[in-house]
Amino acid sequence: MEFLNTFLPIILYIVAIILLVILIVLALRLIKILDRVEEVVDNIEDKVNSFNGAFTVINRASNSLASISESVVTTIGTVVSKFINKKNKRKDD
Repeated sequence: MEFLNTFLPIILYIVAIILLVILIVLALRLIKILDRVEEVVDNIEDKVNSFNGAFTVINRASNSLASISESVVTTIGTVVSKFINKKNKRKDD
């Protein structure tokens, strides 16, 4: 029994040391993986930012097309309403 009382704590300490070393190794690998992921994310961010100019041009073009189409629709609506009002005035006379 005395053998187990002295041998069992030694085995537990050895297992704890091994577990601690394994956890340290895993933590170091995780840090390396996170550094690689950060590099990839930075690379992707740079590539996406390179498209900002194109998106700005597309946005300006769509805004100008929207304003042109709005003015055309407003003009057509005005012409149609004047035409309808003239017909209504002729019928009233």
